Amino acid sequence: MAEWSHRTPDGEHGEHGEHGEHSAEQTDSVPALPGWIVPRPRLTDQLARGVRGPLTVVVGPVGAGKTALGLEWAHTRRPPWPLAWVTCDGPAEHPGVFWQRVFGALRAAGVTVPEPASSDDGPLLVATLATCLNEHGDPSVLVLDDFQPALDSPIARGVTHLLRHAPDKLRLVVLARRDPPLHLYRGRLTSEVAEVRTADLAFDDREATALLAQHGIDVTKQTVSTLRRRADGWAAGLRLAAMSMERRGDPERFVAQLAGDDEAISSYLVEEVLDQQSPGMRRLLLTTSILDRVNAELAAELAGDTDGALFAGLVRENSFLRPVGQGWYRCHQMFADVLRTCLRHETPGLVAPLHRTAAAWLAGCGLLADAVRHLFAAGDGDEAARLIVHHLAIGQVLGLARTRLSVDAGRPSPDELPAEEPESALLAAAVARTRKDDQTCTTNLERSAELLDRLPQGEDDRVARCRLTHAVIRMERLRCHDPRRAGVAAADAEAAAPQVPHTLLADRPEIPALILTVRGSGELRAGSLKAAQASLTRGLKAAGAAGNGALRRDCLVELALLEALRGRFRAADELTAQAVQPPMPPWTAGEPSRATLHLVRAWGALARGEPVRARHELAHSEAALGKGSDTFLAELGGIVARIAGTVERGGRGAEAVANAVTVSRLPQTVQRTVAPTCARLLSPAQPHRAHAAAPPEQDPLAQVPAERLSARERDVLGRLAQMMTTEEIADELYLSVNTVKTHLKSVYRKLAVSRRSAAVRRARELQIL
Repeated sequence: MAEWSHRTPDGEHGEHGEHGEHSAEQTDSVPALPGWIVPRPRLTDQLARGVRGPLTVVVGPVGAGKTALGLEWAHTRRPPWPLAWVTCDGPAEHPGVFWQRVFGALRAAGVTVPEPASSDDGPLLVATLATCLNEHGDPSVLVLDDFQPALDSPIARGVTHLLRHAPDKLRLVVLARRDPPLHLYRGRLTSEVAEVRTADLAFDDREATALLAQHGIDVTKQTVSTLRRRADGWAAGLRLAAMSMERRGDPERFVAQLAGDDEAISSYLVEEVLDQQSPGMRRLLLTTSILDRVNAELAAELAGDTDGALFAGLVRENSFLRPVGQGWYRCHQMFADVLRTCLRHETPGLVAPLHRTAAAWLAGCGLLADAVRHLFAAGDGDEAARLIVHHLAIGQVLGLARTRLSVDAGRPSPDELPAEEPESALLAAAVARTRKDDQTCTTNLERSAELLDRLPQGEDDRVARCRLTHAVIRMERLRCHDPRRAGVAAADAEAAAPQVPHTLLADRPEIPALILTVRGSGELRAGSLKAAQASLTRGLKAAGAAGNGALRRDCLVELALLEALRGRFRAADELTAQAVQPPMPPWTAGEPSRATLHLVRAWGALARGEPVRARHELAHSEAALGKGSDTFLAELGGIVARIAGTVERGGRGAEAVANAVTVSRLPQTVQRTVAPTCARLLSPAQPHRAHAAAPPEQDPLAQVPAERLSARERDVLGRLAQMMTTEEIADELYLSVNTVKTHLKSVYRKLAVSRRSAAVRRARELQIL
């Protein structure tokens, strides 16, 4: 206990030895300034500004540093007015004792107030005090530390009346664990309340370093930051952790392992917070501790209507709950850990049912990730898998969607028994895929197919969702190295998709994005060029809606390859440029789009008369392609290499290129498309520049457009360059579709083009975009 006498875990104190002489000179009611307060000028500045108004409140949980902040401000930044300090008795404060203390503190500060005739007549005391304050020349500052009167109590009413009747002469500073019942909302409307709250009181890294230094602890900046985050900046938590670190030989390891169940921290929170609650409030705190965030409805679902009805009071009275928006609250991390530990020790059989109840409620509200996490916490991985498949959320597990669904807690171990439900096998396959474990992925896909065949009649909806999920996993796995089999999976997905609710599929844009990307790639390799262009363009839009940069990039480079086949090398260059611009994700090993990108670049280099550069790009393409099954790219690469060799030899061997196209394994439609492109590149009349292989409408014009584009036409053109549809442009610019079409016609006329892609290219040539 000796240590506690000079190092209060309240954390409301730090290091201020230089102010010791000043505190000794004080003759008023302000307590002495301890020499170990951590200086916090950013907060004393806030108080100094706030005290210019009638009311300043400092609200935070026990141990947040409220009293320490008040003392530091009072001794170092105090205003030039009398300052009276009253340390209250919390909720147990008696009105008569309270007003006696207020009068005595003001007299000690130099304010002329009479000795109260009767301490029982509260209204009379308030009226007398207001009169005295108004007659005093300067304003008076009154600090109420640990001010916790009940709502509408005599003390709360008296202080409210005092503020109302001495608004220009009283500067009230309240230090409390919860919002004081002093009509704060009214004060906020008139900007008459200054507030310092829990988030403001949280220590930053510099302050945490100073606190640790008081205990002789010197650790890295990263360790300090980790400790500060772990404690949510809570002063008492940092102080208690420092005390524990003093007794251990490896402070870095202690911080890495620190949890709320550290003995010193947990004992302090249990004694100072949990044991001070009513039985109903205690049960509410314990039952809701399993949640990362809680609202009133979910609290009632877990704790029951009776205890759940206490939630409003819990939010009002417990500063360990922080609002996170829309009626949700988050418990302080260390306090939540202590509550969970108490729950496990006191009622271990209640933990799993609470998690299941929370999961059911959260799933019903559409909060799938939270529901899945609670099911895994309850040890119910099969139900979590059923929920994921039922909601077609496997794309989130695979990382195809904008938000990722983490299922680390449910990862199967190698020696786990085979799944008995198709959904569990599918989730295991998806998890294996995220770990690049293709063998386990394949095994679980086969297992899920077996289990699906065993399902009884009448479960058509469940079967459709499982089959669609099965196809999605296969597509994601195969698209990187086996386009043909990926295409089969895409066909299976398209067959299953109509059997699931359309609204559900509409909420999962990553699934159609994957289907369209794989299908478009397959159509291109099959020679269905128009169909491929349609699928890939739609896939590009869907990938953007899903926030999937990798699929979006795949669509762009496949469209670029399509343009290169047709000899439209400027369009191909623009598409490949978009494919590598931020915020596209980094490349990963084995991505087919990488090989495609380099192949398109090689073709573009040949069109510009740069065979050496083309050879360089071809080498990169071959390396990226590896030993994959994409014979389409391999055949095209061989043709491009032949063209490069012919160009290097001055055009000798053009017939060999034509023969190579004819005998290739490319589809007939692709051969017919590629042959004229190759012929133009090798034509003696062409200087092998990009425009030589471009259609006539794509030839650059020497002169600038006769008319300038208007601001709105530039807006439309900019969105055209982003490959947005007319409807999307209209939506974004709040225009009608017809108005957008009118602007487009004007843009085409001014740029002397007739197509979208040509308009974008022309604008870039003229540096309009």
